[in-house]
Amino acid sequence: MRASGILLPVSSLPSAYGIGCFSKEAYEFVDRLAEAGQSYWQILPMGPTGYGDSPYQSFSTFAGNPYFIDLEDLIARGWLKQEDCEVLSFGDNPEYVDYEALYHSRFQVLRKAWENSKIGTNPEFQEFVGENADWLKDYGLYMAVKASFDNISWLEWEDDIRTRKPETLKKYRKKFAKEVEFYEFQQYMFRKQWYRLKEYANQKGIRIIGDIPIYVALDSADAWANPELFQFDEDRRPTAVAGCPPDAFAATGQLWGNPLYNWEVHKERGFTWWLSRLEACFRLYDVVRIDHFRAFDAYYSIPAGRKTAEVGTWEPGPGYALFRAMKQKLGNREVIAEDLGFLTPSVIRLVKKTGYPGMKVLQFGFDSDTECPYLPHNYSQNSVVYTGTHDNDTILGWYQKLSRKSKRFCKQYADIKTRNPQKVKWTFIRMAFASVADTAIIPMQDILGLGSEARINTPSTLGDNWKWRMKKEAFTEELAGELCEMTKLYGRMRKRDK
Repeated sequence: MRASGILLPVSSLPSAYGIGCFSKEAYEFVDRLAEAGQSYWQILPMGPTGYGDSPYQSFSTFAGNPYFIDLEDLIARGWLKQEDCEVLSFGDNPEYVDYEALYHSRFQVLRKAWENSKIGTNPEFQEFVGENADWLKDYGLYMAVKASFDNISWLEWEDDIRTRKPETLKKYRKKFAKEVEFYEFQQYMFRKQWYRLKEYANQKGIRIIGDIPIYVALDSADAWANPELFQFDEDRRPTAVAGCPPDAFAATGQLWGNPLYNWEVHKERGFTWWLSRLEACFRLYDVVRIDHFRAFDAYYSIPAGRKTAEVGTWEPGPGYALFRAMKQKLGNREVIAEDLGFLTPSVIRLVKKTGYPGMKVLQFGFDSDTECPYLPHNYSQNSVVYTGTHDNDTILGWYQKLSRKSKRFCKQYADIKTRNPQKVKWTFIRMAFASVADTAIIPMQDILGLGSEARINTPSTLGDNWKWRMKKEAFTEELAGELCEMTKLYGRMRKRDK
């Protein structure tokens, strides 16, 4: 079925307290999506972020970002007063997230709300803690211990807790019992609010596309609590880490630093950890986009300690065995395979065997020739087309920076005869919508016609990423109407609106 949607991270929503969250503005955005005839809202990973603020480097693959908890809801419950929030600074620019200000203010009000909630005696909260004990117990302790060590990585903790000696774990669980409850409270409220928002979206005919990074962060509860699942030595230090080899975009490659999986152990255990992870994702989302899908076929392994990614080897991943186990355990779930980058024949075969749609990015189509697989005339139906992703510039920012040769090809291919940026943006959106790809997803910045100032992320850089936020009232009724007309024109309207 042909359909379309918008990519907008939760953090990029407008809201009152410094970052997008599950507030009334999120519900208003869902309303606009419905008015625009859209079927999907795609978001980025929603885990708690650490250094660099990247949603792809989270303290837990199971936990939710406490910044997304709606403070207005906590005020309505009587756990906070309006002035508790108003006296604190959450940043002073409504178009950008100030993560430092958030770190110093958000947890203050969350802690006050937790203390006032007396949540420990709440039967529903107790049930939540019990049902999620397999990950929540370790996550809560990990965060409490991390805070006690001035937030340094668990690899630098004292050896007895770093290596999880049973008597030490018992001691710390007792010592930090109340603090652990604070982190459990955050996760309880995150899920309670998110499920309510998701249900509202689903009732409006909007399905949620979530995003799962293939790797977990090295500094995470996942790596600390499950060292046997990763390529660690006897002292629980990584022997190799993840990244990408050198290419046209990065002369020394990309050194991500994530721990690599010990796939033999995962296979011996029937991929139980991965199945739990995927099952948790399908409770949060309707469709799951799996990042860096090619690494399931073969992954790039960089010896630990290297400063760049130039030295590394390609190693075999689990292949189809993981997805066979997933389909047996979870049934046929909807997945988008992020199959971008250099694709070998074996990667292409794996994507085809799973039956999952791959990704097409318009911006990748104009640096080559007419045989390029990212040009619309080469698409297959079983694919998802994007004008760009969170790792790309906006479509206008990209177009303005094209080389003379690429821009000439682009103008010829798309029949662009205008310099009006608002008309140019619709040309690219039209190309995506008119293609045979079953699904078209457009980043919100491209709908708004914004330039490079609204870029979400520039890979391999630190400092200005993950900060952009949409202005309040930017997604107007008029703009939704224009998008709705194009959605109708190219047969992508939701069934209930046809």
